[in-house]
Amino acid sequence: MTAPSTFGLSSEARNLHWLLSNLIEEVPGIQSVAVVSSDGLLLLSSDPGQNEAAREARSEKPAGPRGSAADLATIVSGIGSLTVGAAKLMDYGPVKHTMVAMDEGSLFVMSISDGSLLGVHGSAECDMSVVAYHMALFVGRAGHVLTPELRTELRKSLEGDATRSGR
Repeated sequence: MTAPSTFGLSSEARNLHWLLSNLIEEVPGIQSVAVVSSDGLLLLSSDPGQNEAAREARSEKPAGPRGSAADLATIVSGIGSLTVGAAKLMDYGPVKHTMVAMDEGSLFVMSISDGSLLGVHGSAECDMSVVAYHMALFVGRAGHVLTPELRTELRKSLEGDATRSGR
């Protein structure tokens, strides 16, 4: 994976980028990852489009929904909203995590803090318990540093990356 530029970011933002890269590199079968704010905005992603050449060489399907981090963020945000609403109706407390198993892959969504979510799209071959364990590690490490200031910095960083790449 080619990491997005972390030049000029705070140490907390660089640490989150490192945690995300580590999650992707350490867990077999992860296709794409997105961190989404409580208002549904993408904060951090694995940017699966950067892995396209490697996947084509291995004859794999594109990672994530249509290969887009923004699409994954939208799905994660929607599932998060739906499950929070369901939990309120059932009055069983806050949602900790959600998993959607499909024939050819899985989607995992886990709460980070104050409404922020971590979403992971995994291949059919990924070990769901390993993915869930590593997601929990990420959440434990990221949750306390994902302040409103850091969320703003991450959003601005993504906007700057999109501007520089001409998207």
